[in-house]
Amino acid sequence: MNINKLRKALLTSWSIQTSTKWTAENPAKGQCGVTSLVINDILGGEIKKTLLPEGWHYYNFVGGKRYDFTKQQFEAHIIYSDIASSRAEAMSDTNNEQYKTLKEMVQQQV
Repeated sequence: MNINKLRKALLTSWSIQTSTKWTAENPAKGQCGVTSLVINDILGGEIKKTLLPEGWHYYNFVGGKRYDFTKQQFEAHIIYSDIASSRAEAMSDTNNEQYKTLKEMVQQQV
């Protein structure tokens, strides 16, 4: 899987339909849970989390490497805790409709 192509697919797929926190100025806002689920579907690996002032932030570990496709939503540098998480926890940050929408849109592009 081409990671740059995947990153571009996410950027063009994020919308108000994939997170109610989305804005044109900050398209990654609120997309961490739903994105970590879709990345887990495509690349496998593990879902990890780090507690930030805004709450839990979800991202992926694949092949021993951290992939955080939504880190740009935050102004501050993230100090990662890499706490083991799960699909259920990441799903608590989104809903089935947002997840299905993002997954379908990304899969059409990769």
